[in-house]
Amino acid sequence: VQLQASGGGLVQPGGSLRLSCRVSVPTYTAYDLGWFRQVPGKEREIVAALPWRGDRRWYAESVRGRFTVSRNSAKDTVWLQMNSLRPEDTAVYYCAAKTDSAPVDRIPAYAYWGQGTQVTVSS
Repeated sequence: VQLQASGGGLVQPGGSLRLSCRVSVPTYTAYDLGWFRQVPGKEREIVAALPWRGDRRWYAESVRGRFTVSRNSAKDTVWLQMNSLRPEDTAVYYCAAKTDSAPVDRIPAYAYWGQGTQVTVSS
């Protein structure tokens, strides 16, 4: 499983960014996809997740109502639309995948990680 995140950048407070995660998996592999972020000196936190089956998205309380996770019909690209960005959203953002049945918000279950993409929210 390979993942590649992109779309980070510098944005002013209140602005928007859309991150993309391109996922390459063996045929017939089902995976849950999570978006995470990390600030230097702090633990990595999960901000949103999308299960392979169903449409029950998961969001951290800090981003609920501002961030939206979605994917294409081929299930090989997942996006994180980030609106109303705040300075505290500044972090390196990662996408990761898991193939087990653990809850989508269980960080240790994510075995496959992409490289990070920097998001900076600043005026």
